[in-house]
Amino acid sequence: MNVKEIKELLELMAEHNVGEIEIEKDNAKIKLRKLPTGQVVMQSAPQMMAPMQTPMQAPSQAAAPAATPALEEGVTIVRSPMVGTFYASPAPDQPAYVTVGKVVKDGDVLCIVEAMKLMNEIKSELAGTVVEILVQNGQTVEYDQPILKIKK
Repeated sequence: MNVKEIKELLELMAEHNVGEIEIEKDNAKIKLRKLPTGQVVMQSAPQMMAPMQTPMQAPSQAAAPAATPALEEGVTIVRSPMVGTFYASPAPDQPAYVTVGKVVKDGDVLCIVEAMKLMNEIKSELAGTVVEILVQNGQTVEYDQPILKIKK
């Protein structure tokens, strides 16, 4: 799916007051969900996220996992799958998804990276304890930039 198709889906959602839509096309899956705050969260198959946001990268780099082992024993670095703005919580008046010392499970939301007006939930790919948050709320993050550390 390209950006134009995603924008068309967003327009259709707004026009018909649809709160959630899930599309599967060409072995790619995308889910758009409108939050009560009016923001739209996009979830996509991992193989679609990097190529969509970084079209100049080679396919072998685009398919890199979102979390890779760190130098520290048992610590995994979670990296941003796209360029955007890091948000620690779903809204400014709500608590952060994770804090240092919080135990997370596989699939728990760690943060949001906003890209092209879409709020992309970044989910944990492992269970463990958050040992360090490497970026500040509202900070711009780059593709593959370390954003936090989780110890198994």
